[in-house]
Amino acid sequence: QVHLVESGGGLVQAGGSLRLSCAASGRTYSDYAMAWFRQAPGKEREFVAGISRAGSTAYADSVKGRFTISGSNAKNTLYLQMNGLKPEDTAVYSCAAGPVLIRTTSPYSYWGQGTQVTVSS
Repeated sequence: QVHLVESGGGLVQAGGSLRLSCAASGRTYSDYAMAWFRQAPGKEREFVAGISRAGSTAYADSVKGRFTISGSNAKNTLYLQMNGLKPEDTAVYSCAAGPVLIRTTSPYSYWGQGTQVTVSS
């Protein structure tokens, strides 16, 4: 079991960068596959990036080359470095933990409450 808390969201100009953090408690984040999802108003929640227990990563095509997922075992923290932000990246970003890395919400048992990212045009 793990409790997740996101931070690092905010308002940024198009082309700017943000680094999101997801702090885990209860167990180290490395015990789980971890992923970032996002949801814009009126839209479905979508997969953004994920990392398996073995360290393999996956990205949505829309963010590949701009976003980087990583983690720190020492800090029990998952990160999402977001560069070259676009207005269409505006959404609530949530981290999730589960047994396997899959690009749907179903495998993930634990979710943070999310952090708002707003990109101005």
